Amino acid sequence: MKAFVVDKYKKKGALRLADLPEPQLQDNDVLIRIQATAVNLLDSKVRDGEFKLILPYRPPFILGHDLAGTVVKAGSRVRRFKVGDEVYARPRDHRVGTFAEFIAVDEADVALKPNNLGMSEAASIPLVGLTAWQALVEVGKVRPGQKVFIQAGSGGVGTFAIQLAKHLGATVATTTSAANAELVKSLGADVVIDYKTQDFEKLLSGYDLVLNSQDPTTLEKSLGVLKPGGRLISISGPPDPAFAGELGLNLFLKLVLRLLSRGVRKKAKRLGITYSFLFMRAEGQQLGEIARLIESGVIRPVVDKVFPFEKTGDALTYVETGLAKGKVVITVAD
Repeated sequence: MKAFVVDKYKKKGALRLADLPEPQLQDNDVLIRIQATAVNLLDSKVRDGEFKLILPYRPPFILGHDLAGTVVKAGSRVRRFKVGDEVYARPRDHRVGTFAEFIAVDEADVALKPNNLGMSEAASIPLVGLTAWQALVEVGKVRPGQKVFIQAGSGGVGTFAIQLAKHLGATVATTTSAANAELVKSLGADVVIDYKTQDFEKLLSGYDLVLNSQDPTTLEKSLGVLKPGGRLISISGPPDPAFAGELGLNLFLKLVLRLLSRGVRKKAKRLGITYSFLFMRAEGQQLGEIARLIESGVIRPVVDKVFPFEKTGDALTYVETGLAKGKVVITVAD
């Protein structure tokens, strides 16, 4: 099979198109012929080596975290899927590699794709959908009447999270450029802040939850818009001790992560705010719930550009510009 691989950790390093054997199937796996994948900033961060201490991959490895495709083989213990099923997934950490023609995925990470979406649109959903779901439903437990601030509303996570927060009954504020204001309003944003000319810290107050996806300065400013008892969830760091515990890291790395987040945790505690770092996990059952929302028209995918498989490197470069509205998709096969 053809696949794009990372030969060594390197900032903005080029991906190499390689011919590799088809993946080995374990008893709980389905072998999926990938028809579309999508690009996330996580891909560039993994390639650059930003996560190699806590999420190591041994080069050469295949990059890619989203897929939509068709099951072509099932392991002996697989019960939920059969050959011919059209599915979508975010494979679990240490088993990613969707910039390829085939992948073996544990059936627990897989769901039937929304029946009203084509492969390209379906491939745009898993990572951002699971991130938003785990932040707003699982950790944040957003309830009707609450106020939620979602940063970078026109990005991949933002376009999905705005729609999900509105479905949960929240009033939603977001930041974006003036050029994308109508897009985020069409997704349900109630308060739209132009990050180039306005300061959200001066305009927002009394919020129940902030979903932070930006830099440390923005993270610190976000504390000021939350009310006591509010929750700050960050998907861009810094990692907290709970995350270190989930990964089962050694004592040294646990100490490093504790120190990295010490400042924001102390400030949050002083303000009566809960700080959480979220690194989304693969979860097929949640993708099934998300598929039902998409099929009922509650959430629609937002796709900026679609690249052919041979232009995977160009797709990654485009995502790194930060200009994409929603997701960038790659078609792997017809």
